[in-house]
Amino acid sequence: MSFAVHEYKRTDRIGDQIKMEVADILMRKTRDPRIGFVTVTSVDVSDDLQHAKIFVTVQKEQDPKQAFIGLKKAAGFIRAELSRRLHLRRIPELVFLPDESTEKVSNILDLLDRIEKEKQ
Repeated sequence: MSFAVHEYKRTDRIGDQIKMEVADILMRKTRDPRIGFVTVTSVDVSDDLQHAKIFVTVQKEQDPKQAFIGLKKAAGFIRAELSRRLHLRRIPELVFLPDESTEKVSNILDLLDRIEKEKQ
């Protein structure tokens, strides 16, 4: 009898934990008005657990540049909060990056709609 074993890397599990916790911290603990309402879409943790890229989307009404300035300023606070919540020997350095995947998907769908209209 054989069992299907799915490889689920430790860094992926830690990334999922960081994603949930950072989203909660941003929603409940940060007070910087520049951050406003951002959504954590994914977290990419390096294999050595030294760095975490946190991908976020910013609401259309917000100034993304100001939001990322606020996130950069809050990174130390967020990291300290993570160290209280996660039981890890070392908390990765946090870098906030824009998640452009939803924008790309939207552009692709628009292009497909245009192609469909041109066919008709």
